[in-house]
Formats: sequence, structure tokens, C-alpha cells
Amino acid sequence: MTLRIDISGLPSERLRFAASPLAELTAMLHVLAEPGHHPQLADWADGVWAGLPPELAERLREAEFLWRSSQADFLLPARPRPDLADELDDVDRIDDETYVTAALVTTCGGDNRGRFAASSPLTDAAARERALDLAQARGARQEAFAERLLADPAAVRARVRHTLEQCADAFFDAAWTSVAVRLATDLRLKNDLLRRQGVGAALASVSGAIALAPDGDCIVVDKLQDKATAAHGTGVTFIPSVFGRPHLVVVHAPGWQPVVQYPVAEPDPSEPVSLETVTLRLEALSHPVRLRLLRTLARGPHTTGELAHTWGLSLPEVSRHLAALRRAGLVTARRQGRYVRHTLNLPELTALGTDLLAAVLR
Repeated sequence: MTLRIDISGLPSERLRFAASPLAELTAMLHVLAEPGHHPQLADWADGVWAGLPPELAERLREAEFLWRSSQADFLLPARPRPDLADELDDVDRIDDETYVTAALVTTCGGDNRGRFAASSPLTDAAARERALDLAQARGARQEAFAERLLADPAAVRARVRHTLEQCADAFFDAAWTSVAVRLATDLRLKNDLLRRQGVGAALASVSGAIALAPDGDCIVVDKLQDKATAAHGTGVTFIPSVFGRPHLVVVHAPGWQPVVQYPVAEPDPSEPVSLETVTLRLEALSHPVRLRLLRTLARGPHTTGELAHTWGLSLPEVSRHLAALRRAGLVTARRQGRYVRHTLNLPELTALGTDLLAAVLR
């Protein structure tokens, strides 16, 4: 299962390595929303939450769907700029339909990009109804966010920008300064490899999960999904992240330039192994559909219906696979009102090996 980025005919200079303040802020916000994914940053997250003004804390919870389960594509710039304000200005230039569609794809499930791309919830009644149905299944706060965004995109966009600007004073500026040297060092290494040894060497240094196809026409990313996109004419942007580890985030939706946010390399014996090795270690997860369900559940609780919609499966099929995961102690079911949400048991998954945890989180 791989994500493939077609780069046939693309000159090497169209592969861009650059740091992005907005992308790193997004990674920080994900840590704050999902600290269980980042145990090495637990103390940092606790300290930030303890020091946040109550109003900002509430705003972050209100908008966390933009970065919790997956990141909204507009938060990972294809053309990074040195300053957060400049990148936010670029986001402001995106039209409402593009912004709202990207936001609701993230809010309603990050694996639905292909299904939303063909129509805008602002103009297509069926797409709007589908988005609201999915948001409702995610909970009252998420449903309210989707409703406000559809009713008044300009007001919600302004509120999200103001929230991100408030983060700069509250914690981002200090954290960005603390990681600047590591990001700059990593970028020098990557750009030197690209210039001296070519695309293959540069990609190999990004992550063990990224490789250049033998014919040199495709970047292959080892993720638990089968997707494809193309970088013809626009190129591919690679953004290093300190706070994003262990995630490997890829913008691949139709109409968006491919962007890869990767964790800055550091000495770590738990470097993710290949999916084949992970599968051999876990006989209980030998079926690829269960691995896909784990990938989605690793990003937050989901109902049976959401999982079926995300992966194009029938409800009985999903129920059978969830039952197997529950028997293995990897998933817990909890009823909330009329919905039953399934949650990944991170401690049990971690006990099976850091390689597995890294594989499903990237």
C-alpha cells in the first residue's frame, strides 16, 4: 500500500526543500490535540496548555479538527515563506470554495479527499449534506464548526487566522526559535544531497518510507493507503518538522501541489521499518483492511459508518474486522448517544513495537 507522486519529466530543481512556520505551527497544534501520538513532547504540551489564556484554549479546541486527525491542505504551504504572517496572507488569498472544501475534508475525515474534490459543499447540496452528516457523526462541536463554516466562511476564516496569530505570542514564537537551527541544518543537508547526488539520495535521506521508483518517474511513499497524484509543472515541496515526528504528512488532493512534511532526522533506533516487516510481526493484523482501519483510528475515534464510508466498505465487513481488532485488544468501542465510536488503544499498540506505531501514524 503506497502513495505515489508522479514526477515524470520534472527537473530536479522543482523538488523544493524549505522550512515553513505555518506547517510547524500546525504540527505543534496537532501535538496539543493528540499528545498520545508524541510522548516525547508530553511535558511541552502540558506546559503550553497550562499557560494558555482560557479564550485561546477554547478557540484551539473549537478549530482542532483542522489539524487533529489530519491537517488541512492549506496549512502545509507549497511555497513556504520565512514569516508566519506572510503564509497566513497566502491562505487568505485562497477562494472560499477551495478553503471550505479543504477544511471539511479534514473535519469530516482525512481519507475522503477524493470524494469531496469533485464538488464544493458551498454550491452542491449533496456535498453539503454529506459533509454535515459526517461532521455530525464526529460530535456536536465538530458539527457546529462545519455548520458555521458553511453559513459564514468569511467569519470562520477570520477567526481561524486570529487564533493562529494568537498562538504566535502564546507559544509558537519561542518554540520556532528553539527548532530553527535543527531545521536549517536539515535543509542544508537535503539541498546539498539533491545538488550533489541527485533526487534518489535526497529522498532516501528524508525517510525510510520514501523512495524514488526504479524508473525515476515516481516518488513512492510507504503509507497505509493506495493513492496517486502528479507534480507535473508545479513540483514537490518537502518541509522538515521537529514537532511532527513520527508523522509523515503528504498533501495529495486533486488541485493541490504535492507537499511532504517529514520529521527531521535524529539518532533513533525505532526508525520505522517497512510495512512488510510490520505485517509479519503481527499475525493478528495480517489482513490489509485491518491495517487501514488502524490508520484511520490512530487519528481519532470513528463510528462503524464513518469507517465504511472512508474505505468504501460495507457495514458488515467493517464490523467483522473491528471485532477481530477488539478481540486482539487493540480497539475499544464506546457508545455516545446514538453513536458507537471505536478508539485505538495506543498503549497496547505501542507495546507491540514502536515500528508498528510509527507505521500507522505516518
